[in-house]
Amino acid sequence: MKIEIGDSVILVLHTPREKLLGLVQDLTPTGLFVRGIDLSYFDDWCQSIVNNEPYLPMSDYFFPMWRIERLIRDEGSEETPSMAAIFEQRTGRSLVEF
Repeated sequence: MKIEIGDSVILVLHTPREKLLGLVQDLTPTGLFVRGIDLSYFDDWCQSIVNNEPYLPMSDYFFPMWRIERLIRDEGSEETPSMAAIFEQRTGRSLVEF
């Protein structure tokens, strides 16, 4: 299956090295448009949402293809849930809402 608009993805970038969780807005030969959040902030972000505290929102990004090291569909397995499923378990809300 190919990655489609609206899919939850994990994006690994280089120069500088970054990892994001996001929702694909558009994927073109020139790059990727994604609404996402840095994975290093994920746990704090979930906790802030649960506690009704201020938090950084997901942001809209464009990354040119030369920066993309890996683009992985956020899929879980029986043993390991996807990041979107973890978000929903922790917050009771869908990642798409953000």
